[in-house]
Amino acid sequence: MTEDVRGKVISLVAERMGVEPDQVTENTHFVNDLQSDSLDMAELVIDLEEEFGLSISDEEAQKIETVGQAIKYIEDKQQQQQQQQQS
Repeated sequence: MTEDVRGKVISLVAERMGVEPDQVTENTHFVNDLQSDSLDMAELVIDLEEEFGLSISDEEAQKIETVGQAIKYIEDKQQQQQQQQQS
């Protein structure tokens, strides 16, 4: 896990959900811990797409329940993009 991706995701989550960054960990659950609703999540997905220059389908977004899952998803997508560019 790259610290850069982790830091950016935590910062975006904290800002979008109105909490301090030190309250957000990889185990933080969007619904259970941050009481986010579907609108919060839709806005967060847009933030992540813009920050990292990728597209997250609604189906994929629904599978992301924790901050750690969001970080892993973004890292995996970045790795896929790098592999496609090298091909």
